Amino acid sequence: MQGNLLLAVTVLCIARLCPSVVCGVDPVTCILQGDPQPPTLFKDGDFVIGGVFSIHYYLRTEKNTYIRRPQPLQCGGSMDFRELRFARALEFAIQEINNSSDLLPGITLGYSIYDSCASVPMAIKVAFQLVNGLDLIFNETGSCANSTAVTAVVAESGSTPSISISRLLSPFGIPQVSHYATCACLSDKRQYPTFFRTIPSDHHQAAALARLVKYFGWTWIGAVRSDSDYGNNGMASFLKAAEEEGICVEYSEAYYRTQPHSKLKRVSDVIRRSTARVVVAFLAPGDMRLLLEELSQQPPPPLQWIGSEAWVTDSELLRFNMCIGAVGFAVQRSVIPGLRNFLLDISPEQVLKSSLLTEFWESAFSCSFKRLAGSPSGLPACNGTENLRALQNPYTDTSQLRITNMVYKATYAIAHAIHGTLCTDKHCNKNIPIEPRQVFHQLKRVNFTRNNYSVSFDANGDPVATYELVNWQPQKGGSIHFVTVGHYDASQPKGQEFSLSRSVIWNDGSEKVPASVCSVSCDPGTRKAVQKGKPVCCFDCINCAEGEISNETDSLDCHRCPSEYWPNKDNDKCLPKPVEFLSWDEILGIILAAFSIAGSLVALSMALLFYKNRTSPIVRANNSELSFLLLFSLTLCFLCSLTFIGRPTEWSCMLRHTAFGITFVLCISCILGKTFVVLMAFRATLPGSNVMKWFGPPQQRLSVLGFTLVQVLICVLWLTISPPFPYNNIKHYKEKIILECSLGSAVGFWSVLGYIGLLAFLCFVLAFLARKLPDNFNEAKFITFSMIIFCAVWITFVPAYVSSPGKFTVAVEIFAILASSFGLIFCIFAPKCFIIIFRPDQNTKKHLMGKVPSKAL
Repeated sequence: MQGNLLLAVTVLCIARLCPSVVCGVDPVTCILQGDPQPPTLFKDGDFVIGGVFSIHYYLRTEKNTYIRRPQPLQCGGSMDFRELRFARALEFAIQEINNSSDLLPGITLGYSIYDSCASVPMAIKVAFQLVNGLDLIFNETGSCANSTAVTAVVAESGSTPSISISRLLSPFGIPQVSHYATCACLSDKRQYPTFFRTIPSDHHQAAALARLVKYFGWTWIGAVRSDSDYGNNGMASFLKAAEEEGICVEYSEAYYRTQPHSKLKRVSDVIRRSTARVVVAFLAPGDMRLLLEELSQQPPPPLQWIGSEAWVTDSELLRFNMCIGAVGFAVQRSVIPGLRNFLLDISPEQVLKSSLLTEFWESAFSCSFKRLAGSPSGLPACNGTENLRALQNPYTDTSQLRITNMVYKATYAIAHAIHGTLCTDKHCNKNIPIEPRQVFHQLKRVNFTRNNYSVSFDANGDPVATYELVNWQPQKGGSIHFVTVGHYDASQPKGQEFSLSRSVIWNDGSEKVPASVCSVSCDPGTRKAVQKGKPVCCFDCINCAEGEISNETDSLDCHRCPSEYWPNKDNDKCLPKPVEFLSWDEILGIILAAFSIAGSLVALSMALLFYKNRTSPIVRANNSELSFLLLFSLTLCFLCSLTFIGRPTEWSCMLRHTAFGITFVLCISCILGKTFVVLMAFRATLPGSNVMKWFGPPQQRLSVLGFTLVQVLICVLWLTISPPFPYNNIKHYKEKIILECSLGSAVGFWSVLGYIGLLAFLCFVLAFLARKLPDNFNEAKFITFSMIIFCAVWITFVPAYVSSPGKFTVAVEIFAILASSFGLIFCIFAPKCFIIIFRPDQNTKKHLMGKVPSKAL
């Protein structure tokens, strides 16, 4: 702070001639160097409020030769009628205050209003004059800090000039209240301690603009800004907020009106060539006007303009039809009673007394008060009868009092601060000397309401951020009006700050939101893949991989479905996988069940036939007891295949494998017993052999029981240690679930099969040995053939079982059971049934003993 004060004191002393002494140390006589810049509007008072406005667009420049004194700075170019209205609003506010009996009673406020031409050099010059006053020679009896000519300053319309003014005023404690400087940098109280403003900071506006762009679904935009503190800082805040919202910027260009025209042309060409159809413009009104004029010479494709508050309510820009549908945030529209009459109540005498009002009058009515003969302009003479009320321009337009109200509130804020310094209750003492720093401290505590609009400042000197969303809507007759379509209130909870109250009209005159994206959104079922070397908003849509889905638009990743789910055909939803098993109602299950039942009926029919012919020689000769037991076991073999059909359950899984194993062992045990009987029977016919007494019916029953009990023991151990159980197989097929019976213990399953195979092999060997024994009906031949079929079926079963997918694994197992069962029943019992039914002449003891020549079957 001390460093800033010394810098300001040094600059002040340079501005004045302080011969051989340091200004502010001893009483000296100081002479103001150069010609003073007279204020454009002035009124004396007990306390003077300064005002700085950008009433003209340009600063006249000259080339210095350094051989003569430089000419004073002068404003040039056309007049900004809107800024003139701002300046006169300060006049009006002070007139109201002076006529008020409640605010500063008995005290008169004056004003000293300057034109900065929106330039930093002129802003610095007028800031010096606001501090020093206009006296050419004066005595200095104290420090330079005591020489201020104004109590406070309402300044400035631009952020960059405001920064320059604040740096000069802050060391002297002079408060500055800006009506239009929105740069977020001015909230830094370390650099700009005495700066206040009645307009919200661009920090809030940048966030609001980013949310506005996101709200309408634009992710691919262009950005253009003023190459100034206002534009650069505002755009930096916007770009940061836009990045957080996932918005990509195709280009970000800067331009300032004093830069070469080639720079403006380059910026215009960038806008014309771009693919972004939405342009966010953080521009001062003068810069925006020049840009639109340049674009009008070669209009680009239809663009949707998103504007900052600086230009989006500037009525002078309404003549550019390319901005139809423009949307932007503006300060709230207000009503100031009496202001319109004040602005229009200008007499010719008042006009002639003020060079500023004279210029306004001549420019507004295209006439001249001092018409010279032969003037190239050829303007008619002004006679003072021109009707100002019939004039339509930004000066007379009071339908959109937005920034004007900011000036009005700034003036009243300073008046309230002075009131708080000088007055107690309703008594004010104007003789009390006050310092600007006292007014500065009172401004921090200001809190009042005027015309239903509250005025207060936070710790950063900023007001509460509230905006109206303004839309440039075409009207009947071709005119364009500013229409409020929404609001933004930064004091609301996050996510509730922005709201729309009516439809927006876009650049094509419709209510359909225009599109501005680098890449079309990816539908559910796809994911975004960023294009190499391009922003994240430029992407390709890639279909989700097998087994993955995305159920959101513009999904970054696809997600794998849970193990028991599979994507639908659009890959946007996980559906339960279909469960597959060999069911009763499908064709394969019906066919296998039919064969199973048919096989059991055949076995029962043969058993019935044998029972009816149980006394016949062929039945008695082939061990009728084992034959009946074999037919019973074959019936069970056929029926056990039914347990493999249907939804697997815990009990069905245990039953199907154990029933299969036990019934087949029972079957093979009976065949093995019959084979032993054949072998022993022929050995018993040898002289001196009594082997049949060791293998009579009791021994046959015990052998069958013993062989079967071994299998029962294996099954009991299997079921006890690790039984089969229903299992959802999700590995074999990705898109469906195979409901099958897990073996539990593979050792148990293969032990069951191995034991059956061992008995079958033993039976085959014994039958093979007995195949050539002398007999017209040697059963060993048929047993041998049946065992060949049985072993062939189960040998081929193993690779088929392992390689068959899904429900076909069960079908292969059922087929093996049925094939081997049919092989046994037809090989062993079909020939006997054939003889019983069709060859009863062979069903005799003589024929079986070989005493009758056999006939071919």
